[in-house]
Order: sequence, then C-alpha cells, then structure tokens
Amino acid sequence: MGPRRLLLLLVPLGCLALLLSPPGAAEFSPSLDSDFTFTLPAGRKECFYQPMRKEASLELEYQVLDGAGLDVDFHLLSPKGETLVFDERKSDGVHTVETEDGDYMFCFDNTFSTISEKVIFFELILDNMGEDGQDEEDWKKYVTGTDLLDMKLEDILESINSVKARLSKSVQIQTLLRAFEARDRNIQESNFDRVNFWSMVNLGVMVVVSAVQVYMLKSLFEDKRKSRT
Repeated sequence: MGPRRLLLLLVPLGCLALLLSPPGAAEFSPSLDSDFTFTLPAGRKECFYQPMRKEASLELEYQVLDGAGLDVDFHLLSPKGETLVFDERKSDGVHTVETEDGDYMFCFDNTFSTISEKVIFFELILDNMGEDGQDEEDWKKYVTGTDLLDMKLEDILESINSVKARLSKSVQIQTLLRAFEARDRNIQESNFDRVNFWSMVNLGVMVVVSAVQVYMLKSLFEDKRKSRT
C-alpha cells in the first residue's frame, strides 16, 4: 500500500548531496547532521554510502513512515565489508558506531515484500569530524591582548558552542517529531479508510438482509389457495 499523500523531501540540516554511485547506491558529502525521506518500492533494496574519519562517531536513526506492516530490513556495513548492525523486519531503530577511515554503507531492504512499497525516513548525526577543532584553531589566531578583558574570547567561543549544540539538539528533536507525526498520520488515514470500507460493507449487508426479510414476511401472508369458481 503506497503513500496516499505526496511526502516532500525533508530539507537537510547540513549540506546533504546525493552522488550517483553503483546502481541502487548513493553517497553523502560529510556533514554534521542531515536527514532524508524516500520511497522504497516493493522487492527493492536501496543502499547509501557515508565517508567517515577515524575516531569519529556515526549515529543513524530510521523510521518506516508508511507501508503495509511498517517494517524493513536494515544493514550497516563497515568499510571492510563487516556487518555491524542487522535489523530484520523493524519499523524503527537507532544505532551509534565508532568509526574508522573509509566509506560506511547502510542499506534498507524491502525484497521480502512483493506488493507494498515503504516510505522511509532516516537521519545521520556525525560527531568528531574535525570541523569544530578547525574552527577553534581559527578563533585562537585572534586571541591577543585579552588580559584586559573581563571575558576572554575563549569564554565567548565556549558560550557560542554551547548555544550551537543546544540549537542543533532542538532541531534534531523537531525533525524526529515531524517523522513521528507523519507516520501517525499515515496510520490514522489507513484506519479511516478501513472503517469507511467495512461500514459500507455492513450497510450493504443490512440492506440485503432487510430486503430478504420483507420478501419472506410478504410471502407468509400471501394466499396461495386457488379461488373456486
């Protein structure tokens, strides 16, 4: 059962760029936080690549927003081809791994379904990618003559980073809430259609039963004796 409404691609929070790789695969440019929503057809498997650095952290969260069963198989493989995570017929999942240099591949598998396509949302959160450290080094070049200041530039930088982290966390929570709302809305619309369908079936059965009862009662009171002349 496909989505009943057109689900728009969620705007990435970082610089999310899909590059065509081998068939059925895509690659992301490094970013701290990005999310994506796509439709996985029945009987298909879709894979993505994420380049990572050594001693960084990759957090991936996914949810099946729409489709019969709300389930999908999920695989996460290391650059060496080792299976790090395997979820079978799950509707959602959250996984965090410490990474090494190389491309990590994660796949969503819907080959077990022959009819129903799935709408899948996933979010990538990358930590310790080296960008914050570089920003801090850039700031330090301007830290001169701060002894006379009540607040050093390091303190300002720490406050800015704290506000940035809290804002990023707020945006992540809002993104997840939108994903939950989309899935709940799809479930409610599916239930609404089912209720309407079975209500019409019950109404049809009641009409047929009423007609049969009227016919049977009418036939009971009919005088079937032949009148004599």
